[in-house]
Amino acid sequence: MKIICIGRNYTEHITELKNEKPAEPVIFLKPDTAVLLKKQPFFIPDFSDNVQHEVEVLVKINRLGKYIDAKFAHKYYQEISLGIDFTARDLQQKLKEKGLPWEKAKAFDGAAVVGKWVDKSRFNNINNIDFSLQKNEITVQKGNTANMLWKIDELIAYASQYFTLKIGDIIFTGTPAGVAKIVANDSLVGFLAGEKMFDIRVK
Repeated sequence: MKIICIGRNYTEHITELKNEKPAEPVIFLKPDTAVLLKKQPFFIPDFSDNVQHEVEVLVKINRLGKYIDAKFAHKYYQEISLGIDFTARDLQQKLKEKGLPWEKAKAFDGAAVVGKWVDKSRFNNINNIDFSLQKNEITVQKGNTANMLWKIDELIAYASQYFTLKIGDIIFTGTPAGVAKIVANDSLVGFLAGEKMFDIRVK
């Protein structure tokens, strides 16, 4: 199982980090060891003083695919979820300044929160779903899949040009504005269309 992550897929998030709007999706990977184990807290790693939350809608691939046409991409997933792409922002900035890969800042152990999976048939329109993140019972991020620069089916088609998609692979589809530093004892709760998808504690 691999985790394919999409960066810079919401305009307001691009602006808040002072990044350039990309001409095509930005892709990076996380290993399966990055998945935070169920019912486990997230431990802030020793190598960062600025780990930030990035809430994202997730898609689970359910069939083998390569060079998928966007019009057929909906056949390659049945479940969606919500998660967090934890990012060691200080380390990422140092790596970016040197033109180096981001993996140490994005793919460390526990850096991928995966919430519960729900059937996409529960939603009238996969491209119009509200989602949000509460930190200590205050909403700090909120978005809607309608605001993605590249929609879910487009992301699947694009990623499949480079990687064979396999059953169980997960795509993180990008985060809206509002990313911020977490500290010990923070409570992070994610909601997809008003339904709680995950609830974790920071240590």
